[in-house]
Amino acid sequence: MKRFAIVVAGGKGLRMGTSVPKQFLLLSGKPLLMHTLEAFYKTDPKISIILVLPEFQQEYWKQLCIKYDFHLDYRIANGGETRFESVRNGLAVVDEDGLVAVHDGVRPFITTEFIESCYAAAEKFGAAVPVTELTESIRKLDGETSFSVRRETFRSVQTPQTFRVQILKKAYQLPYSDTFTDDASVVEASGLNVELIDGLAENIKITTTIDLLLAEQMKKLTPGA
Repeated sequence: MKRFAIVVAGGKGLRMGTSVPKQFLLLSGKPLLMHTLEAFYKTDPKISIILVLPEFQQEYWKQLCIKYDFHLDYRIANGGETRFESVRNGLAVVDEDGLVAVHDGVRPFITTEFIESCYAAAEKFGAAVPVTELTESIRKLDGETSFSVRRETFRSVQTPQTFRVQILKKAYQLPYSDTFTDDASVVEASGLNVELIDGLAENIKITTTIDLLLAEQMKKLTPGA
């Protein structure tokens, strides 16, 4: 089946405390967004990649591509005010049936094996979402009090969340709701279930300075990643 990858990169870098959007910060000598795009291309050069970027960041990105001699084949869609709108704009560029993965641009440590497993699960189940078990105790807030809950009944959600194209396109015809926290929640609102699959421990989302420092160390330990 034809494969698509929508890579959403609309961060502003606020939690990094920098004026440079987090997807453009350097990781192992080049913008971390480039590592993310390369992971999909490395998995399958025939994957159709759609990069979703805010319009005001697109010229800066083009200059970075020139500076770092980055020439992968991909298309650009305009980012929206919300992630929901950004993904919907990316889906508008998907012009064939098949499978589509939606991935955070600031998760650069996805592996070929992991990407392949996501596509395979989406082909089998229609909608596949990678998750990992929680390792720390958690508490639920209830007004001014809180109480402990069993972490075994919760999972941490990752991307790429992967779907059959027609399933995701139909779901994104729904009007926006602030209950849509990710693509899985949109698909569930359309009346379909999603299949949970094993996530990847190193598939971290780089949103803080500590995340970036950790990512640098991970790159040193796995230079081919």
